[in-house]
Amino acid sequence: MMRCTIYVRPGQGISAFALSLGLLILFLFLPAEAPADVYRYVDNQGTTHYTNVPDSRKFSLWRREQRVLLKPSLGNVKYETLISEAAGRHGVDHALIKAVIKAESNFNAQAISPKGAQGLMQLMPQTAALLQVEDSFEPESNIDGGVRYLRYLINVYGGDLRLALAAYNAGEKAVAKHRGIPPFAETRTYVRRVLDLYDRFSRKAPGTKAPAAPANASQEPARTNVSFVRDPGRTTR
Repeated sequence: MMRCTIYVRPGQGISAFALSLGLLILFLFLPAEAPADVYRYVDNQGTTHYTNVPDSRKFSLWRREQRVLLKPSLGNVKYETLISEAAGRHGVDHALIKAVIKAESNFNAQAISPKGAQGLMQLMPQTAALLQVEDSFEPESNIDGGVRYLRYLINVYGGDLRLALAAYNAGEKAVAKHRGIPPFAETRTYVRRVLDLYDRFSRKAPGTKAPAAPANASQEPARTNVSFVRDPGRTTR
């Protein structure tokens, strides 16, 4: 069993992103069967220790890995107001946003994937940093960041939702390399699942329509204040 530990010494301080990045590194280097729960304790010198394998009773559970268990029904949609506001700000159909959240986290704001993706829209820490999302577990910030990224991808692929969703799941580099949806079972299943959920959420709320790309589809919308100069490195989770 592989043990990973992060230390934060007194006076250093640590931002939400820095801690998230550290946890991402911890998750990425763990073998698949290793536990992803995170424990912590503060020693006599004030240093905070984070680890996935506590070696003494001093450690207490800090954050438990919460894998996504999809339920077949749409259920009661949480965060309706936040989703509607983000949809209006960034010009993305609210039914599509719900579909992505349902597929990504099943509306669990504390969800963490084995690869370290976090929150409702499962933002990887490096993607969250580019989006200036300081706390991926805070629903409003996560939804706004995720929707901005989704809007960006819709623009990049000229309104092609299949490619935008494939890139959301596997990364722009993977889509470019394979000149379309990558041949990953997870990604292909993800695209089908989101489009199916999108249709179901749209029928549940008549009058919605697919998001259209603006005339300058290769550019980001004016309201998106993050410049994506490179693939943020998203990987399948």
